[in-house]
Amino acid sequence: MSAALKASGLSVRVLARAEADELARIEAFIAESPEGTAFHRPAWVLSVSKACGHEWRYLLAEDADGALQGILPLNLLHSALFGRALVSSGFAVSGGIVANSDQVVQLLADEAWRFAERHSFPTVELRGGPVPESHWQQNQDVYAGFTNQLADDEENQLLAIPRKQRAEVRKGLKNNLNIRIGTDQQDRADHYAVYAESVRNLGTPVFPKALFDEVLDGFGEDADILTVLEDGVPVASVLSLYHQQTVLPYWGGGTWNARRLRANDVLYYSLMNHARERGCERFDFGRSKLGTGAYAFKKNWGFEPEPLTYATRTADGEQARDVNPMSPKYRLQVALWQRLPLSVANRIGPWIAKGLG
Repeated sequence: MSAALKASGLSVRVLARAEADELARIEAFIAESPEGTAFHRPAWVLSVSKACGHEWRYLLAEDADGALQGILPLNLLHSALFGRALVSSGFAVSGGIVANSDQVVQLLADEAWRFAERHSFPTVELRGGPVPESHWQQNQDVYAGFTNQLADDEENQLLAIPRKQRAEVRKGLKNNLNIRIGTDQQDRADHYAVYAESVRNLGTPVFPKALFDEVLDGFGEDADILTVLEDGVPVASVLSLYHQQTVLPYWGGGTWNARRLRANDVLYYSLMNHARERGCERFDFGRSKLGTGAYAFKKNWGFEPEPLTYATRTADGEQARDVNPMSPKYRLQVALWQRLPLSVANRIGPWIAKGLG
């Protein structure tokens, strides 16, 4: 143990097994921390591991009495196409270090890098949270997050939407679309079919269905699916997570008919009302890359962008992974993927996507 650790009474250890008592301690620590997110929770970290075959670790910082002072969840990503990396958290838009002091932040970051060196990971990615000092590259100019307070009732929720976007919602509400909420096999099958078609149309591979199932099972009552149907046919669907009175619509999409029906507009307005009924106070629209259509869509709903801070450390002579489908290097692949038959995209997509992390 270093002199600094001895003087402070802090220690950092690695948790590699799903011990119920330890996971409960982590869950309680995240629940009490304003910086904790759904992506720090064991339900997320272990679901990614089970569904996609990536190992996981938690780095735990404790004081002299054994009380948790900070945590760092890690998914150990291995991909023949995209390389190896320690990511906090895998398949998430946020994560990173949660700690009670700057000292703990640095201790966890240093231990993460030592772990990476010992196990030949050339990159560590922290998606959100505080940025450690020295050797870490900070990026704030790629992604923005969008979070807003929910209104007190349905009418005020509608009025809170800017006029132009509110008109689109009203048009959608006139189309006699039905809303179904649940987590049973029909909900899961309909959601996956809609989501898979949506991401194919965007030119990106779909994640394995097992990832959605594991997350739903892992989060239990803190996750559900809301689907919009026209004459019994699903046209838009979203899988949402619930954490600290906030709803996060995470995996959502629509079919080609969704635009004509304004089904996506109905989807998110309905989710806002559903989340309020569940006791939520905030709506987290997730992240979008600056300058994209998704970025503009969320601003149209009255959400103000907040820059997201990501931190990366790479070994000397190595370059950080580039898994952003908007990257110019993937332009041809995206265009090709958009032309694939859906059955083909759904068959080979999960094999590719599980390596993205």
